[in-house]
Amino acid sequence: MRLLLTVIKRTHKPPVYTSRQRCLSSCASGGLLPLRDEALILGSSRELVQGLGSQVEVRTAFVTEEEEGAFLRELEPGLKKKRYEFDHWDDAIHGYRETERLRWGAACEEVLNRVRSAAFPEGSPLLGPVHVLDLDKTGYIKPHIDSVKFCGSTIAGLSLLSDSIMRLVRENTSNEWLDLLLPRRSLYILRDRARYNFTHEILKDEESVFNGQRVPRQRRISVICRNLPG
Repeated sequence: MRLLLTVIKRTHKPPVYTSRQRCLSSCASGGLLPLRDEALILGSSRELVQGLGSQVEVRTAFVTEEEEGAFLRELEPGLKKKRYEFDHWDDAIHGYRETERLRWGAACEEVLNRVRSAAFPEGSPLLGPVHVLDLDKTGYIKPHIDSVKFCGSTIAGLSLLSDSIMRLVRENTSNEWLDLLLPRRSLYILRDRARYNFTHEILKDEESVFNGQRVPRQRRISVICRNLPG
Protein backbone atom coordinates (compact mmCIF):
# COMPACT_ATOMS: atom_id res chain seq x y z
CA MET A 1 0.00 0.00 0.00
CA ARG A 2 1.89 3.07 -1.20
CA LEU A 3 0.64 5.92 0.94
CA LEU A 4 2.48 9.18 0.36
CA LEU A 5 4.62 9.95 3.39
CA THR A 6 6.68 12.93 4.45
CA VAL A 7 9.89 11.86 6.20
CA ILE A 8 11.34 14.24 8.79
CA LYS A 9 14.56 13.91 10.78
CA ARG A 10 14.19 14.51 14.52
CA THR A 11 16.11 14.70 17.74
CA HIS A 12 14.65 13.55 21.05
CA LYS A 13 14.94 14.39 24.74
CA PRO A 14 14.35 12.19 27.81
CA PRO A 15 10.76 11.62 29.02
CA VAL A 16 9.23 14.08 31.44
CA TYR A 17 5.49 13.65 31.99
CA THR A 18 3.19 10.62 31.94
CA SER A 19 -0.45 10.14 31.08
CA ARG A 20 -2.95 8.36 33.29
CA GLN A 21 -3.14 5.35 31.00
CA ARG A 22 -1.49 2.50 32.87
CA CYS A 23 0.39 -0.55 31.67
CA LEU A 24 -1.60 -3.59 32.76
CA SER A 25 -0.09 -6.85 33.94
CA SER A 26 -0.96 -8.26 30.52
CA CYS A 27 2.16 -6.52 29.21
CA ALA A 28 4.16 -9.39 30.64
CA SER A 29 2.54 -11.84 28.23
CA GLY A 30 4.11 -9.89 25.38
CA GLY A 31 7.61 -10.37 26.75
CA LEU A 32 7.82 -7.06 28.62
CA LEU A 33 8.10 -7.12 32.38
CA PRO A 34 5.16 -5.38 34.15
CA LEU A 35 5.95 -1.72 34.69
CA ARG A 36 4.97 -0.73 38.19
CA ASP A 37 2.64 2.28 37.96
CA GLU A 38 4.28 3.32 34.73
CA ALA A 39 2.22 4.98 32.04
CA LEU A 40 1.85 3.80 28.47
CA ILE A 41 2.36 7.35 27.21
CA LEU A 42 5.17 9.74 28.15
CA GLY A 43 5.46 13.33 26.99
CA SER A 44 7.62 16.40 26.97
CA SER A 45 5.10 18.41 29.00
CA ARG A 46 1.99 17.88 31.08
CA GLU A 47 0.09 20.27 28.83
CA LEU A 48 0.91 18.26 25.72
CA VAL A 49 -0.05 14.94 27.31
CA GLN A 50 -3.34 16.36 28.55
CA GLY A 51 -4.03 18.26 25.34
CA LEU A 52 -3.68 15.13 23.20
CA GLY A 53 -5.30 12.85 25.76
CA SER A 54 -8.39 12.04 23.68
CA GLN A 55 -6.43 11.80 20.43
CA VAL A 56 -3.83 9.21 21.43
CA GLU A 57 -4.82 5.84 22.92
CA VAL A 58 -3.08 2.56 23.74
CA ARG A 59 -5.30 -0.37 24.73
CA THR A 60 -3.44 -3.36 26.12
CA ALA A 61 -4.50 -6.98 25.57
CA PHE A 62 -6.85 -6.00 22.75
CA VAL A 63 -6.06 -9.28 20.99
CA THR A 64 -5.79 -12.70 22.66
CA GLU A 65 -3.01 -15.18 21.92
CA GLU A 66 -5.51 -17.27 19.95
CA GLU A 67 -6.57 -14.27 17.86
CA GLU A 68 -2.95 -13.31 17.23
CA GLY A 69 -2.40 -16.87 16.01
CA ALA A 70 -5.38 -16.57 13.67
CA PHE A 71 -3.85 -13.48 12.05
CA LEU A 72 -0.52 -15.24 11.63
CA ARG A 73 -2.11 -18.27 10.00
CA GLU A 74 -3.80 -16.02 7.46
CA LEU A 75 -0.85 -13.74 6.80
CA GLU A 76 2.25 -15.94 6.94
CA PRO A 77 1.72 -17.87 3.67
CA GLY A 78 1.63 -14.64 1.67
CA LEU A 79 4.34 -12.84 3.63
CA LYS A 80 6.76 -15.74 3.26
CA LYS A 81 6.64 -15.28 -0.51
CA LYS A 82 8.02 -11.75 -0.10
CA ARG A 83 11.49 -10.66 0.97
CA TYR A 84 12.23 -7.92 3.47
CA GLU A 85 12.98 -4.66 1.70
CA PHE A 86 15.55 -2.17 2.95
CA ASP A 87 14.96 0.64 0.46
CA HIS A 88 11.37 1.87 0.80
CA TRP A 89 10.16 3.80 -2.23
CA ASP A 90 10.01 7.07 -0.24
CA ASP A 91 12.65 6.14 2.38
CA ALA A 92 10.14 5.98 5.25
CA ILE A 93 10.53 2.31 6.24
CA HIS A 94 13.61 0.11 6.56
CA GLY A 95 13.47 -3.72 6.73
CA TYR A 96 9.84 -4.46 5.94
CA ARG A 97 7.36 -6.55 4.01
CA GLU A 98 3.84 -5.31 3.40
CA THR A 99 0.55 -6.34 1.91
CA GLU A 100 -3.11 -5.36 1.77
CA ARG A 101 -6.01 -7.61 2.57
CA LEU A 102 -9.69 -7.08 1.84
CA ARG A 103 -11.14 -10.40 2.99
CA TRP A 104 -10.44 -12.19 6.27
CA GLY A 105 -11.50 -15.34 8.04
CA ALA A 106 -14.21 -15.13 10.69
CA ALA A 107 -11.87 -14.88 13.69
CA CYS A 108 -9.81 -12.04 12.21
CA GLU A 109 -12.87 -10.22 10.90
CA GLU A 110 -14.35 -10.27 14.39
CA VAL A 111 -11.20 -8.60 15.78
CA LEU A 112 -11.18 -6.02 12.98
CA ASN A 113 -14.80 -5.19 13.72
CA ARG A 114 -13.76 -4.53 17.33
CA VAL A 115 -11.00 -2.26 16.07
CA ARG A 116 -13.42 -0.34 13.88
CA SER A 117 -15.92 -0.01 16.70
CA ALA A 118 -13.25 1.22 19.13
CA ALA A 119 -11.52 3.67 16.81
CA PHE A 120 -14.00 5.10 14.32
CA PRO A 121 -17.39 6.83 14.62
CA GLU A 122 -20.32 4.69 13.58
CA GLY A 123 -20.89 4.99 9.85
CA SER A 124 -17.47 6.49 9.19
CA PRO A 125 -16.32 5.53 5.67
CA LEU A 126 -13.20 3.37 5.97
CA LEU A 127 -10.36 2.65 3.60
CA GLY A 128 -11.35 -0.73 2.14
CA PRO A 129 -8.19 -2.85 2.25
CA VAL A 130 -6.49 -3.36 5.61
CA HIS A 131 -2.78 -2.51 5.50
CA VAL A 132 -0.37 -5.12 6.92
CA LEU A 133 3.22 -4.14 7.70
CA ASP A 134 5.74 -6.82 8.68
CA LEU A 135 8.80 -5.19 10.26
CA ASP A 136 11.98 -7.23 10.60
CA LYS A 137 13.79 -7.23 13.96
CA THR A 138 16.39 -4.94 12.39
CA GLY A 139 13.73 -2.80 10.73
CA TYR A 140 12.27 0.52 11.79
CA ILE A 141 9.91 3.24 10.62
CA LYS A 142 11.32 6.75 10.24
CA PRO A 143 9.46 9.91 11.38
CA HIS A 144 6.75 10.68 8.84
CA ILE A 145 3.26 12.07 8.38
CA ASP A 146 0.76 10.15 6.23
CA SER A 147 -0.63 12.14 3.34
CA VAL A 148 -4.14 13.49 3.97
CA LYS A 149 -4.88 12.82 0.30
CA PHE A 150 -5.08 9.09 0.92
CA CYS A 151 -6.34 8.64 4.49
CA GLY A 152 -8.48 10.51 6.98
CA SER A 153 -8.26 11.77 10.53
CA THR A 154 -7.87 8.42 12.34
CA ILE A 155 -5.48 5.48 12.20
CA ALA A 156 -5.80 2.34 14.35
CA GLY A 157 -3.22 -0.43 14.47
CA LEU A 158 -2.81 -3.81 16.13
CA SER A 159 0.74 -4.59 17.29
CA LEU A 160 1.47 -8.31 16.92
CA LEU A 161 4.50 -10.48 17.81
CA SER A 162 6.53 -7.84 19.67
CA ASP A 163 6.46 -4.93 22.09
CA SER A 164 7.61 -1.67 20.50
CA ILE A 165 7.80 2.07 21.02
CA MET A 166 6.07 4.63 18.82
CA ARG A 167 7.35 8.18 18.98
CA LEU A 168 5.32 11.25 18.01
CA VAL A 169 7.04 14.62 17.49
CA ARG A 170 5.32 17.89 16.65
CA GLU A 171 6.16 18.96 13.13
CA ASN A 172 8.82 21.69 13.08
CA THR A 173 9.10 21.63 16.91
CA SER A 174 11.34 18.76 17.99
CA ASN A 175 11.06 19.55 21.72
CA GLU A 176 7.35 18.62 21.82
CA TRP A 177 6.89 14.84 21.72
CA LEU A 178 5.15 11.75 23.05
CA ASP A 179 6.47 8.21 23.46
CA LEU A 180 3.90 5.38 23.29
CA LEU A 181 4.64 1.97 24.74
CA LEU A 182 2.91 -0.56 22.48
CA PRO A 183 2.80 -3.96 24.22
CA ARG A 184 2.39 -7.06 22.09
CA ARG A 185 -1.28 -7.61 21.13
CA SER A 186 -2.24 -4.02 21.96
CA LEU A 187 -4.20 -1.52 19.88
CA TYR A 188 -3.05 2.05 19.30
CA ILE A 189 -5.27 4.85 17.97
CA LEU A 190 -4.16 8.25 16.65
CA ARG A 191 -6.73 10.92 15.83
CA ASP A 192 -6.92 14.46 14.47
CA ARG A 193 -3.98 16.66 15.59
CA ALA A 194 -1.96 13.59 16.61
CA ARG A 195 -2.26 12.49 12.96
CA TYR A 196 -1.85 15.77 11.12
CA ASN A 197 0.52 17.80 13.29
CA PHE A 198 2.90 15.12 14.59
CA THR A 199 5.29 12.75 12.89
CA HIS A 200 5.16 9.13 14.05
CA GLU A 201 7.83 6.43 13.95
CA ILE A 202 8.67 2.97 15.33
CA LEU A 203 12.05 2.98 17.04
CA LYS A 204 14.95 0.73 16.10
CA ASP A 205 15.65 -2.18 18.44
CA GLU A 206 18.85 -0.57 19.69
CA GLU A 207 16.96 2.68 20.48
CA SER A 208 13.96 0.97 22.04
CA VAL A 209 13.97 2.35 25.60
CA PHE A 210 10.85 3.55 27.42
CA ASN A 211 11.24 5.68 30.56
CA GLY A 212 14.67 4.17 31.18
CA GLN A 213 13.60 0.55 30.63
CA ARG A 214 14.88 -1.46 27.67
CA VAL A 215 12.05 -2.73 25.46
CA PRO A 216 13.54 -5.38 23.12
CA ARG A 217 12.09 -5.15 19.61
CA GLN A 218 11.53 -8.41 17.75
CA ARG A 219 9.81 -8.95 14.42
CA ARG A 220 6.59 -6.91 14.52
CA ILE A 221 3.46 -7.21 12.42
CA SER A 222 1.04 -4.29 12.47
CA VAL A 223 -2.50 -4.57 11.10
CA ILE A 224 -3.69 -1.06 10.32
CA CYS A 225 -7.15 0.39 9.64
CA ARG A 226 -7.71 3.93 8.36
CA ASN A 227 -10.74 6.03 7.47
CA LEU A 228 -11.17 7.87 4.19
CA PRO A 229 -10.37 11.57 3.82
CA GLY A 230 -13.26 13.85 4.69
